[in-house]
Amino acid sequence: MPEQPFSDEVALRIALASRLFRELSLKEFLEILLDYLGGEIDETSLSRITVTNLKTALGQTYELDGEEHGEDANTEEIAIFKQAVRILWGETGESDKLPAIEPYQEGDMPQSIRVAVASNNREELDGHFGSCLRYLIYQLSAEEIRLVDIRSTLEAEFAEDKNGFRVNLIKDCPILYIVAIGGPAAAKVIQGGVYPMKKEKGGSARKILVELQRALTTSPPPWLAKILGVAPGDRIKNYKALTV
Repeated sequence: MPEQPFSDEVALRIALASRLFRELSLKEFLEILLDYLGGEIDETSLSRITVTNLKTALGQTYELDGEEHGEDANTEEIAIFKQAVRILWGETGESDKLPAIEPYQEGDMPQSIRVAVASNNREELDGHFGSCLRYLIYQLSAEEIRLVDIRSTLEAEFAEDKNGFRVNLIKDCPILYIVAIGGPAAAKVIQGGVYPMKKEKGGSARKILVELQRALTTSPPPWLAKILGVAPGDRIKNYKALTV
């Protein structure tokens, strides 16, 4: 599992809060938090942020003096800051909560493959390769689909090669599902040994993976047979051109 500077929970809070400030990129928002919190961001430090803190960090000031009066001000702007602070505290909506990771050790699922899914919400395939908030990592066999990891893409915002960083996050996954991907990015993904599968309409990650599981158990197309390690001469046997 690639190491990350933030926990999945912290990365989720920051990403969701940043969406409220459309004039700032995710990178800019994160840099502001890092600077204001002295470079230390975790669930504890985020839980201590107040509306005043956040407005100060973003370089804004109150017309009213005093934290209490400022935070009680009934304005649309203050409402946005209050919502952002609640998100940073961990009070995200039910639909924003991360799915539970299922226990897994190498060897648990013989003849299985690892699949990455670009996601922004729960267990949905709804992410663009270059902008999704995270990759859901599944282990898939003929009998089982197991969510074994969730990898935040937050650190990619600081990488000189953002696409390269994202490829490195999923380099142990020979298959990647996305709703969209650009040509140069797709080329980099393929060069990294990952096969991109574009599903423009997206949908439930598990339901989409059932389609892959069906192909895995019946007649895998040549590209999937190659990933599974089937000998070249055997890859077209029993192949019925199923659509994955």
